[in-house]
Amino acid sequence: MSELDIDKVKSMIKNEPKWLLVVIGVLVFIVLFFRPWVQIGAGERGVLLNFGAVQKMVLDEGLHFRIPVMQQVIPIDVKVQKAITAAAASSADLQEVSSEVALNYHIIPDQSNTVYQIIGKDFKDRIIDPAIQEVVKAVTALYTAEELITKRPMVSEAMRETLSERLLKYHIAVDAFSIVGFSFSKIFMEAIESKQTAEQLALKAKRDLERVKIEAEQKITIASAEAEALKKQRDIISKDLIELRKVEANLKAIEKWNGIMPQVTGNGSVPFIGVGDLQ
Repeated sequence: MSELDIDKVKSMIKNEPKWLLVVIGVLVFIVLFFRPWVQIGAGERGVLLNFGAVQKMVLDEGLHFRIPVMQQVIPIDVKVQKAITAAAASSADLQEVSSEVALNYHIIPDQSNTVYQIIGKDFKDRIIDPAIQEVVKAVTALYTAEELITKRPMVSEAMRETLSERLLKYHIAVDAFSIVGFSFSKIFMEAIESKQTAEQLALKAKRDLERVKIEAEQKITIASAEAEALKKQRDIISKDLIELRKVEANLKAIEKWNGIMPQVTGNGSVPFIGVGDLQ
């Protein structure tokens, strides 16, 4: 080998690390720019698109690889979400009712691709809120304004069942439903308050009447007991008083006796007034 060939080999060996670094740098740039992987977080599902077309496969949580440019992955939140919606409706007795309801819902995970394909990611504004408005109006119209208050659990359950059936068509599951509050017109609220006041007064009057009746019966019982006690005392005092008068009469007779036996002839007996009583 000539000296010229030896110099060329040495030059190539000397420049090889530079070319290697350039190749590695280009590969790193391509990987970082096109990102041939995707990470699906907790409580999410990935909708796979091939040139914008939704695929049947739904990606679970974790790290997944994709083909750059050709494939795209759209993350969909499948955790339980909460929606609070205000709705206006009319009751069966044509009273205006303003309701505020709370809904907990989630996207059925294995149907995330269908939800994205049919509705997109704005399913709350497009599906959830309109469905709540319609269901609240339909169920509220079946009850009177007073029944909406007295039968609130029944009304809430009817709304939940109807809403569950409606949203299930869009692959959205209802986890919980509750009525935050009802509000009515000022005139109706005043009428309800007057009715409750009248019922409370009637109940109070009834209780007062029962109390007076019981107190009267108690007084009669006490008076009867006192009369019976007085009668017994009077009987006892009369007997004792009679005996006392007899004793007093005998004592007075003894005080007036001069010690001389009365001169009486007869069958030989000697009478003495009050002796028997004195004994």
